[in-house]
Amino acid sequence: MPEDRPPLPPFTRESAARKVQAAEDAWNTRDPHKVALAYSEDSVWRNRDTFVTGRAEIVAFLTAKWERELDYALRKDLWAFEDDRIAVRFQYESRDTRGQWWRSYGNELWEFDAHGLMTRREASINDVPIEEGERRIHGPRPESERGRTFPLR
Repeated sequence: MPEDRPPLPPFTRESAARKVQAAEDAWNTRDPHKVALAYSEDSVWRNRDTFVTGRAEIVAFLTAKWERELDYALRKDLWAFEDDRIAVRFQYESRDTRGQWWRSYGNELWEFDAHGLMTRREASINDVPIEEGERRIHGPRPESERGRTFPLR
């Protein structure tokens, strides 16, 4: 039997916002094993043009991602929620192995089981090259910025 990962559905605005912040915090650790624990054993993903099924594939995917996307730092914002589903918009910045910085913009659709584990994740993402001086995301979100919507530009 899976262990519960609160908050659990059905979501309220407050509990959905907590779920989104917890996801942001976990992804900012860049620890694939820690992040994968938020997903069901048979979770299915679409991430851009890649399809992933199950925790082992999630760990492999995230390991490769953070080997390519160095100094990764993420911000997620709650967009909408209903029952066992949450929609988020996000931005993250990273640099590649050549030193080019990128800002990636995206939307995710999440679906959860009764234990609060994500069973489905669909992510659409676009990348914009930026100069290092244009960076706005430097590490995990400080406490003073929690609950604030991150600006589009």
